[in-house]
Amino acid sequence: MDLNKILNQLKNCPCGHEHTFDTKVVEIESGLTARTGKILKAASFPEKLLFVADNNTLKAADGVIEALEGEGFVLKKIIYNDMKYAKVESVNELKALCSDVDGIISVGTGSLNDICRVTAHDLKKRFCIFATAPSMDGFASDTAPIIENNFKNSWKASQPEVILADTKILAASPAELKAAGFGDMVAKYIGLCDWRIANLLIDEYYCPHVAKLTEDAIEKIVALADKVQGNDEEAAGAIMEALVLSGLAMKLALSSRPASGAEHVVSHYLECYKLARGIWPEFHGKKVGVATVFVNRIYRNIADRVTEIAPHADDTVWEEVYKAFAPEQLDEVKKLNTPTITDKIDVERLKKSWPEIRKIIYETLPTDEDMMALMDKAGAPYTLAEINVSEELFVQSLRFHPYMRYRVLVTRLMPMLGLDIADFIS
Repeated sequence: MDLNKILNQLKNCPCGHEHTFDTKVVEIESGLTARTGKILKAASFPEKLLFVADNNTLKAADGVIEALEGEGFVLKKIIYNDMKYAKVESVNELKALCSDVDGIISVGTGSLNDICRVTAHDLKKRFCIFATAPSMDGFASDTAPIIENNFKNSWKASQPEVILADTKILAASPAELKAAGFGDMVAKYIGLCDWRIANLLIDEYYCPHVAKLTEDAIEKIVALADKVQGNDEEAAGAIMEALVLSGLAMKLALSSRPASGAEHVVSHYLECYKLARGIWPEFHGKKVGVATVFVNRIYRNIADRVTEIAPHADDTVWEEVYKAFAPEQLDEVKKLNTPTITDKIDVERLKKSWPEIRKIIYETLPTDEDMMALMDKAGAPYTLAEINVSEELFVQSLRFHPYMRYRVLVTRLMPMLGLDIADFIS
């Protein structure tokens, strides 16, 4: 991936921001595993590294330890059994191991990367990712979703200096993980829509050039929808590149806006709900993909059916909100809503902007039929049954997820519009 080309295209950006990122090397190619040590040496990576993986990712990345040690890297290893959750306890565990290392290499994806990137940020350690599946969009991100007190929130984190991926490994990864990566990418339709609407309503920073990077990444992955499930190295590499590009866009925007909207927060609500009850909540991208199908449908239905509005001040019934969260989650919910984001929204501006909001929805989001066709092509889940969520719980997530973020989302406008989001599911 030509990182300099991306930065050069954004020089003197009309948005007025100076765009930059910390990632220096992205190499995605067949048979790369054997060259891992040489690539890190060429990047002047420190010799003493904390090597983080789990049994699944270590098996997938067979040969990577030998490639590193063969080039003189000294590895202090922590191998988890099966890292499914990025919890603050795991971050603290990694921090305790870092006193005698100068860098961290995460071998895997998702939660493994997240606990490593937060550790690297907090301890100022250099950071590398060796990806084992194209399963999520956060490879190049500088934030990480970390669970504390059964509440999933975005933490400041290090963007990896080096991202490596062997297309042989990516192509051979489980179909469920590849489908999760696809689900995480189609979510960008909603993210871009919510971002533009936030800019329209409260002048939140928005850069059309960074948004275009995300749009390009979506186009790349959508064009490969029918190859997601195959063992095709070229397709796996292209999908991985799109996922990396999405993470770079987040760093360039200094926000997760280019990559996530209401659909991600719905997924976080479902995850936190299940975590509080000791239930495995499914893979992040899998839930996000299903949430994207529903939120996309809801937004299109709102644009179709609500042609005029008579908005009023936010009349959220806070006691109902608090009942929708576990006791240990309430402090964070209250903090995120004191003040609440709708305090920034002027009622008259919302009313005046409604025709433009509907236009943005139509311009940005595919039709329900097109979205379903994409998910079908990719073999990606799109029903509640596939993520083990009841309709009742899903409706609850739709009503209460916006209170998990200090962020303008179309779903957060419902109390100001006097609408019940459940009326627009079908």
